Amino acid sequence: MERYFNNTNLINLLLKWRIHLMVILAVALVLAVIFSSPFFITPKFKSVGVVYPANVSPYSEESETEQMFQILQSQDIMDSVITKYDLSKHYKISTDYKYYKTALYYEYSQNLKIEKTPYDAIRIEAFDKDPGMAADIVSSIIDFYNKKVERMHKGKYLEVMDMYEGLLASKQRDIDSLKRALYILSVESGLLGFDQSSEEIMRGYLRTVTSGAAGNINTSEVKRLKDNMERKGGDLILITERIKHEANSYSAFKVEYEDALRFYHANLTYCNVITQPFPSDKKSYPVRWLIVAMTFILTFFFAIVVILMVENLRVSKLRKNQNQAQH
Repeated sequence: MERYFNNTNLINLLLKWRIHLMVILAVALVLAVIFSSPFFITPKFKSVGVVYPANVSPYSEESETEQMFQILQSQDIMDSVITKYDLSKHYKISTDYKYYKTALYYEYSQNLKIEKTPYDAIRIEAFDKDPGMAADIVSSIIDFYNKKVERMHKGKYLEVMDMYEGLLASKQRDIDSLKRALYILSVESGLLGFDQSSEEIMRGYLRTVTSGAAGNINTSEVKRLKDNMERKGGDLILITERIKHEANSYSAFKVEYEDALRFYHANLTYCNVITQPFPSDKKSYPVRWLIVAMTFILTFFFAIVVILMVENLRVSKLRKNQNQAQH
């Protein structure tokens, strides 16, 4: 058969079979035009949305875009879109079918494409026989993404709030307990504060008061305060410092709690829409000229192969007959 691939032989062969080739190619083109028409292939329209993640933090070593990509393909978003638009009915898949879920998810995945762009954005493409439905599906996917991320974030903020509410309540109990201990210590010992009490005792001992009141100093009371300061001064300092420490901790926890509370009640979106999806006025599938062109090329190729096989068989048979005639 190799000799038929010689340029001259091939051209002569094509000229010999030109009528057959023309008929075969004409029939193939007509069939390609017919079977690529809307009567056999339902035209589909494409709607596109391009989004960037916003107001999110990456998990582990993934980027915000990778996180968004994973969430967009989550099961609950897919189920939400299917339920919202009753896609089983739209795709004409009976709920009585044994593999209903498998067929429904397959059809959904065939009509949806989510991918990262070279610029770390996410491109969402939906195909449907109804251009309005295609645009609505893309818009709904973006909307369900925002709602899912909001639920995820608010769930975490609620956990943080619960944690800090417990810590704040515990800190408040500690502060109240220390205040009670300080009050009892003050009542029993008459000490109002270490610095203030030390100053009053010192003034009483040194009589560094105004001249008019110098004779009214209660020496016994000063001595009692001095004795109490010696016995209870350490406790007074300890309780006072602990109150300061617990108050500072309480303030720090309160700030963290208020931050979580603010974000919990905030109405945020978690993506920036760069390209808004819209109903297309031109079908995206099928590309009829491509189908016709590929049909023409493949038909021509296979026709040549068949012609070569026929010619090879003819030549082989002719040689066999010649050999038999010679013998």
